[in-house]
This record gives sequence, structure tokens and C-alpha cells, in this order.
Amino acid sequence: IVPWVRRPDHHLLAIGGPDALVLRTGGVDVHEFDGLSTEGGAELWRRLFAQIIHPLEALPCPVVFAAHALTLTAAFEIALACDLILAAPKAKFGLVETVVGLTPSMGGPQRLAERAGSGRARELVMTGDLYDAQTLADWGVVNAIHDDVDAAARALVQRLADGPTRAHHATKQIVAAWRSGGVAHADAITPE
Repeated sequence: IVPWVRRPDHHLLAIGGPDALVLRTGGVDVHEFDGLSTEGGAELWRRLFAQIIHPLEALPCPVVFAAHALTLTAAFEIALACDLILAAPKAKFGLVETVVGLTPSMGGPQRLAERAGSGRARELVMTGDLYDAQTLADWGVVNAIHDDVDAAARALVQRLADGPTRAHHATKQIVAAWRSGGVAHADAITPE
């Protein structure tokens, strides 16, 4: 396990190695949107999917997100792209883009719908409300709540990295196949 690494371009903090990874994030700089045209906005979202969300989901190792406090907008969307989400008891989550007249555009609504159901996803996105860690655990979005979320995340990453890493990669591929094509598609790729 390597120390936390800061990537200033996306405010990501990561710990881990090739067999498992923990992420934390500080959110998004809203000035990124200043003067952005419709076409520029579409290109920005395509780039964010291509550079952050899809590569994160495609990592061949388990990815754990550790939520400490406010996990809003882009930070929450990044969390939803991870395999597992751990949270501190006081963590709060929200896709609050509606307060500035937007809808989340880095995959939050669809990934939230996958975890919590479409009704809960619409509720969370359309209201712009904040939800506590326990509520999101009850909805199946947060996997576990820990007083020391960093220690719990590190222990989980170590356990996963020490486990059957090829099997973890296969699990991710099977779940990704289910996400894109349902049970029949997942069944079709499982023998590989």
C-alpha cells in the first residue's frame, strides 16, 4: 500500500497499489463552468467520462471510496463509479446541481439508480437535498459506515489486495456486462 497521493487536477486522493485502491476526493471547481458554451459543456462531460469515470470503472482491481464529510456533485459521482463506498457516520451526500439549474452529468443519476433504484435516484437528484450516510446505507448506496473510515478503507483494501485479485477482476467484468446488457450478456461473458 502506498501513501495518499494528491492529484490536483481532479482533487483525488488515492492509496493502494495494482491490486486494490482507495479514493477520496474534494469535489469540483465550479469556475470550470464559467463562460462554457453548450458545445463546450458537452465536450467537458465527454472528457470527464473518458478521463475519470470510465477508466475508474475499468480498473482491473477493486476500488473503494472513503467518504469523510460532504460528498457532493462530482465527488459523489466519482464515489458512485467505485466498487464499494465506505462512509464516516457524519458523511453527507448529494447531487445538488439542481440549485444552479443543472442535472448531474458525470453519471450520477444512472449509477445511483443502479444502486438505489430509479425512484430514489430521481428523488435525490430532483430535490437537491443532502442525505446522511445511514440513509444511503439503508438504500444500498453506501456499503458500510465506520467511525474511522480511513482505517476501515485501508483494512478493506489490504484484504482485497491479499485475496483472489484475478477473481475480483472477473467479478468486475461480469457486473459490467450485466450493467450494459443484463443477465444474458453477463452469462455470455462468464465463461471467458
